[in-house]
Amino acid sequence: MGKIRKYAQHLLLYARAMAKWLMVSLVVGLLCGLLGSAFHYGVSRANMFREVYPWVIYTLPVAGMLAVALYRLFRTEGQGTNNILQEIQGGKGVSLSLIPAIFLTTVLTHLAGGSAGREGAALQMGGGIGYNIGRLLKLDDRDLRTATMIGMAAFFSALFGTPLGAAVFSLEVISVGLIYHAAFIPCFIASLTAYGVALLLGITPERFTVSVPQLSIVMLLRVAILAVLGGTLSAVFCGILHFTEQNMEKLLKNPWGRAFSGGAVILILTLLLGNDYNGAGMGLIRYAIEEGSAVSTAFLWKMVFTAITLAVGFKGGEVVPSFFIGATFGCVVGPLLGMPAGFAAAVGLITVFCGAVNCPLASIFLAIELFGAEGMLFYAFACGLSYVFSGYSGLYSSQRILYDKLKAQFIDVHTNAYHEGDRSA
Repeated sequence: MGKIRKYAQHLLLYARAMAKWLMVSLVVGLLCGLLGSAFHYGVSRANMFREVYPWVIYTLPVAGMLAVALYRLFRTEGQGTNNILQEIQGGKGVSLSLIPAIFLTTVLTHLAGGSAGREGAALQMGGGIGYNIGRLLKLDDRDLRTATMIGMAAFFSALFGTPLGAAVFSLEVISVGLIYHAAFIPCFIASLTAYGVALLLGITPERFTVSVPQLSIVMLLRVAILAVLGGTLSAVFCGILHFTEQNMEKLLKNPWGRAFSGGAVILILTLLLGNDYNGAGMGLIRYAIEEGSAVSTAFLWKMVFTAITLAVGFKGGEVVPSFFIGATFGCVVGPLLGMPAGFAAAVGLITVFCGAVNCPLASIFLAIELFGAEGMLFYAFACGLSYVFSGYSGLYSSQRILYDKLKAQFIDVHTNAYHEGDRSA
């Protein structure tokens, strides 16, 4: 009887915990689904307005200054995705005012024509919603961190329509080599909830039609070469982003002047090169994957546009630009390796993304949700290689790499930091 009673107590404990997280996940998922849909609509309408009225590109310098003003108004200067990661790692807290600040400034960036994505805003708004709902429910410190991850997963899922990839991403991106498995079901429930809300509100999930070649050793070798190149390119992209940000602040210390000057540079580049590199560029990503066509230098210019945009004070994200860079790079390089251009674009997209965020498992699930399961073995192989060859770089400097990428060795360093793990490999 004693063992039965003890087992019953354990079951009750598990049931209470699941009931708590079910409630939190549903509430956070619902809120993130609603706000995520509104955000998706706002960004889409901003891009449509810019396409219909191309003169709006001339407002870029002023829009940059307005973005700085909005962040000062909400007292969120210097806050971003790294703050969300720091909350989960060490309980630093997330300002509620970050949510309207990043919402408005990201829509503004897309309206004026800055080169940025949406997921940076998604992680910040989702994390902010999760954290503050947790505080409202008086969750303890550890549960607040889980609630923050729940919000990240839900908002990401609402925007991209990838509930499984979003849930795993929120678990994996915090500390490379360590996954909070206890948070998986709460994150997944919130992701599914937000995904369902977005569908009900008419948000179409991102999906691409990819023609996958037959599995063979030769094709695997070709995919391997492209994956190595994609992982290396992701490290270059991250390096350019961080280098530009650090040196732009040194070159132009005044944030107003920095935003105005950066906006002017993007404007001049747009007038010289066209508007292919403004906004997120989802249209060109789809064209590269489904039509197998891309300008040979598109990935290079997208890196330049994105680095300047984010370094001078515009807001957005780096993930969709990494999609663009990977897809156009793969579309151009793949045929040189004997790969179908569209399939190579899909492989390029997922390898650059994987290398930039250091999340191989989430990248595999994301690829399956975006492209279908037919090429699953190719995508998994490519993500594994990209993860290794991207080194210890990454989009988020607060991300921690706990284990060496080449051996079972505990290192615990922040992304982009030089450490002994590089030499001991």
